[in-house]
Amino acid sequence: MKYTLVNNFDAFEKRSNEWNSLLSESIADLPFLRHEYLRSWWASLGGGEWDAGELAVIIAERDGELIGIAPLFQNEKNLFFLGSIEISDFLDFIVRKADLAEFLHGLLDFLASHADLAWSALDLHNLVEDSPSLPVLRAEAESRGWNFTQETLQPAPFVTLAETFDDYLAGIKKKQRHEIRRKIRRAEGDEREVSWFIVDDEARLDKNIEACCQLMSQDPEKQAFLTQTMQSQMKASIHAAFKAGWLQLAFLEVDGEKAAGYLNFDYGNRIWVYNSGLDMKFSDLSPGWVLLGYLIEWAIEHGRSEFDFMRGDEAYKYKFGGVDRFVVRARLER
Repeated sequence: MKYTLVNNFDAFEKRSNEWNSLLSESIADLPFLRHEYLRSWWASLGGGEWDAGELAVIIAERDGELIGIAPLFQNEKNLFFLGSIEISDFLDFIVRKADLAEFLHGLLDFLASHADLAWSALDLHNLVEDSPSLPVLRAEAESRGWNFTQETLQPAPFVTLAETFDDYLAGIKKKQRHEIRRKIRRAEGDEREVSWFIVDDEARLDKNIEACCQLMSQDPEKQAFLTQTMQSQMKASIHAAFKAGWLQLAFLEVDGEKAAGYLNFDYGNRIWVYNSGLDMKFSDLSPGWVLLGYLIEWAIEHGRSEFDFMRGDEAYKYKFGGVDRFVVRARLER
């Protein structure tokens, strides 16, 4: 394989389709690895999470064909995945499983020998615990006499969806099943008009992004998170996802006023729950639960196979049947 260091996203713009095509066949087809997502992430360095960084994307080609991508950047003496750490739930290398071992072997050779990359650690956050990259990285580190450490970071619950909504409900605890049904019935029987929708009009997208941010800001932690730079980052990512066809921005309204919102990705036959917000003045209707129920029912009706709650151990995820997987951090030090 021929390895090349790319230190300018513009240089890769013409190959964005090739990037995404390889991703669709790779070991980890994740929305956070899409070219359009990572480009928007890099433009603001994760919404201001990072003060500085140098792009260090490594591509591998065989006879002119793109075989693998290491989407990296350098901060001080460490190399990180683009997307690290806070706002991209899952990250990995972009390579087909059949090419993984050869790609990572050559990648580490390239990183170790490249004159322009003065680094001491490859610090990889948010790999899913069963990523095939992990055992290969460990073996490569050991063969080189490098130090390899792996630590568990967070749970990331998910639900494997049933064929029908009733079957899904039957698969979760009885108490929670009754609670979900009761909350939905109460909302549908309320004297106020309760409705929900998924945003499908780009002309109204900015207005709905603003509404989503306002709902999120009712949570003090999320309000502190949503700096102006972070809101700009989110807006860019949402627009990129909408244009690429994998955004699911949904709202529950009560008498025409937004009571709850979910910012999800509808990608790879799976719904990825990215963020949410509530207007607490409608708490009597449990709008978050009701909207989540509608979204799971929609996912089942539209043939989605999984509902991924992503990182975090919030109680509601388990009440809706979430089963833990974990994300980990792998660090290679030479």
